[in-house]
Amino acid sequence: MLFIIFIDGLVKLLEEYGIKCKVFADGIKVYISVQNVNCTVKLQNVLNLISDWATNWQLSISISKCNIFSIGNTFLSAPYQIDTKVLPHVTSCKDLGIMLTSELSPTAHIASITAKGHQRANAILRCFESRDRDLLFRAFTTYVRPLLEYNSVVWSPYLKSDIEAVETVQRKYTKRLAGLKKLSCDQRLKMLDLPSLELRLLYADLLWCYKIVFGVADVTHDDFFQLCFTSITRGHTYKLYKPCCTNSKRSHFLHAEL
Repeated sequence: MLFIIFIDGLVKLLEEYGIKCKVFADGIKVYISVQNVNCTVKLQNVLNLISDWATNWQLSISISKCNIFSIGNTFLSAPYQIDTKVLPHVTSCKDLGIMLTSELSPTAHIASITAKGHQRANAILRCFESRDRDLLFRAFTTYVRPLLEYNSVVWSPYLKSDIEAVETVQRKYTKRLAGLKKLSCDQRLKMLDLPSLELRLLYADLLWCYKIVFGVADVTHDDFFQLCFTSITRGHTYKLYKPCCTNSKRSHFLHAEL
């Protein structure tokens, strides 16, 4: 709480300059739309402002953890600096546990979590001496499945290859449970009363969509989809229309099915 009060002054200072920023714990992210050379100058001025604020309040900046992350086809770049040290331009970065790329594609994040999911699933089967099916099933839902579903509304897959990659973790694990090896995937899920991961991710998307439409979440629904208010045809007034997108980056981010 004391640190939040301490850093709140920097947030208000950036707001005075019309800069969007996000703060979590001791990290801060600054956003700016680069459209011309003036925008690059503005961003460098903001970095100087943050550096001066940190110096005045005797708070050191971990420059080795700082970088410039561009989304989309950005042709205007500049050697941005903090305390005369040039910040590297990166094409991907990890933000609160989610791997983001400049293409806003979830493939890299899915590859990372599925690799960890397989490792954790294999560790469970090696470490547990008991072959009790219910015990191993609960271990999977406790230690592996949350890893595959964390913040899924941000990276929910739309490519068949990504969907299969996520589903394979649960598919391989259930096949190694006692008495289920010779059964098909659908039979195994039915016997365990377990929905597919694809269906669970869809439930999460629909739940978040409901929260956006009815104002439960502090998100402007116009940024993602439009509501149909006409009553000419049959149906209800909560039909969702996805706005036209000029590129795949905006089309599939957070995400296409919404």
